[in-house]
Amino acid sequence: MAGFFPDATPVRIPVQLALSHGEVGSQLSNFTESTVIEFGTPREVLFSCTTPLEFADVLRLRNSDGSLDVEVAVVAVQYHPGKTVVAARFLGTVPNWIVKP
Repeated sequence: MAGFFPDATPVRIPVQLALSHGEVGSQLSNFTESTVIEFGTPREVLFSCTTPLEFADVLRLRNSDGSLDVEVAVVAVQYHPGKTVVAARFLGTVPNWIVKP
C-alpha cells in the first residue's frame, strides 16, 4: 500500500489503537491493539492490524509516552488473511509529527 503514498517515509512507531465509537474528539477510548506505524507522510500513517476496520472508521492512535495521541480516519484498507493493512489520515494538526511537508 505504501506505493500509493509515494511521499511515505519509514517510521516504525509503536502505538496503541482504539476504534472511536461516537464523536470525533471524544476522550473515551478503549485501546484494543498494539501495532506499529510502518510508514508516514505529512498527513497519513500506514500500519497493519487485526482489528476489523472499514473505510471512514475513526481511530485514535497513541504512543507509549503520549507524545503522539491523535485521531485519524481510515482512507484505505487492504485485507489479508489474519490482518488488515490500513492507511489513515490525521483529522487535525499534529504539531510534533516527525514527517514534515
